[in-house]
Amino acid sequence: MTASHPERLRLDDRDIKILSILQREGRIPKAALAERVNLSATPCWERLRRLEDAGIIESYQAQISLKAFGPVTMVFVQIEIENHRSDDFARFEKAIAAVPEVVECWAVGGGMDYICKLVVRHLDDYQKLINNLLAQEIGIKRYYSYVVTLPVKDEPLPVGLLAASQD
Repeated sequence: MTASHPERLRLDDRDIKILSILQREGRIPKAALAERVNLSATPCWERLRRLEDAGIIESYQAQISLKAFGPVTMVFVQIEIENHRSDDFARFEKAIAAVPEVVECWAVGGGMDYICKLVVRHLDDYQKLINNLLAQEIGIKRYYSYVVTLPVKDEPLPVGLLAASQD
């Protein structure tokens, strides 16, 4: 076991059910969770604590409805950076981390270096943000923008399938 590859916690069907329920209903009372997974309160809470201690449950958070804020624009952006030295990646990642409109960013392999998910009020806000990033000279060589016109699917992780792949 190394720091980058911790030993995986074996998940049974009840653990998977707990995780699935919590992804959809994070505020479920612990007693109701215990009932739903057919356990008494104490063993359920012990399982929950074990999942938290193992880092499988990272946090509890609310899923906020974008519709509640009126019209918003979601944009996915593929970004290629100019140079591929570790300092260049670090400079870009530090700059992106400071932009609140960038709600997710992934380093990817293939033709592009990063894929970012942005949420802004209007499309012109997106263009101002991109212009600002370009002006900062954080190494962006080129970028491709994809405006979301219709969200089709947004689901929690398929924990049952992921846990099955542990075998």
